[in-house]
Amino acid sequence: MIDDPLLVLEAGTASTGREVAERAGEEWPGVADPDVLRGQLLDWFAQYDNAGTRRTYAYALGLPIAWVDALGGTLHGGEPRRKPPAAAPGPLHALAWFRWCATRDLDPRTATSAHVKAWLHALSTAGAARRTRQRMLATLSALYGHLAETGAVTANPAAIDRRRLGLVVSTREPSPTIRLTAGQVAALLDASTTLRHSPALRELYATRARAVVALLTLGLRISELTGLDRGDLVRTGGDQVLRVQGKGGVRREVYVTDLVRQALSDYLAERDRAGATAVPARRGTTRAAPEPLVATRDGNRCSRVDLYRLLRRVAAAAGPELADVADRIHPHALRHAYVTIALEQDARIQHVRADVGHASITTTEHYDRGMRTRDTTAADLVAAAIAAARQRPDETPSS
Repeated sequence: MIDDPLLVLEAGTASTGREVAERAGEEWPGVADPDVLRGQLLDWFAQYDNAGTRRTYAYALGLPIAWVDALGGTLHGGEPRRKPPAAAPGPLHALAWFRWCATRDLDPRTATSAHVKAWLHALSTAGAARRTRQRMLATLSALYGHLAETGAVTANPAAIDRRRLGLVVSTREPSPTIRLTAGQVAALLDASTTLRHSPALRELYATRARAVVALLTLGLRISELTGLDRGDLVRTGGDQVLRVQGKGGVRREVYVTDLVRQALSDYLAERDRAGATAVPARRGTTRAAPEPLVATRDGNRCSRVDLYRLLRRVAAAAGPELADVADRIHPHALRHAYVTIALEQDARIQHVRADVGHASITTTEHYDRGMRTRDTTAADLVAAAIAAARQRPDETPSS
């Protein structure tokens, strides 16, 4: 068997549309018609206009990221924009659904609920957290729901009782994400400009790092940040806002704070200077392609992995304020911090929900329930009552 049983799907990145059958020596284990299956999957991915959503689903299912990126170019016309490479394979890489099926010579269209349960148990044995398994099952169920609707499969094998599998997460459960204080977020901002760089690029990279951390203080998802174009920074109603495309392709306006405005101004000015691109476009014309708001040195879009690693470096340089949590910092921790700090400051939960683009206020409430402190627990009161009872002399029960 070939090392990567799903290498055949890389055919989707070519614009020539050549069939798999024309490429001798390649196969998708267990699938007699890989070109047909690939077309069925493309039909599902084509429902999602957001490239970040397509990449997230592709990675979760074990499909090549470049394959769905090429789909984005097909959907919108013209050549696909350069996309970042996929993240390095993690410990669950081989257990992504399509790879798990391929190692068993199983055509995914013939999978049953028993196969799905076996897959979930394999994920659990490999150490996948409950939330990870829940998310992967939800993705699988969405895919098979589409395949059932279009007649590619007879039923959805992922439509199983999640409660019995222990995959129902209550909103009363605290979020597993670390909770950063306002002081720790401030320490991240201060440390963002202290990373070591070559003298020629020191100012560019320092201003970019600060801009990235500052943008994350707005409660953005990392996929939203990487998807932002420079043209998404606009003025409306006298205020500067970012037009963010969130989950499901839903757009919202995020108000830019003074902190973010200054960080972006410094970064974009330095980027224009370093790249000698600070030349205004002619009136009535636009640039050939959207320009990323946060870019690599050569002007391409940063990947989520790029920014994840950058944030870890910043956290490691932040000193004692983050010493205990530096190895657990990730972009979502700052989104989490935005919600918890806002609620601590008595912001209206409806406003916070709109800021971060939660589909349901229940999601926002989940952060509130995870915001536990010693002042909001009755544990000390119970302990004090027990201690007081132990100090009282024994009482003889009345007859």
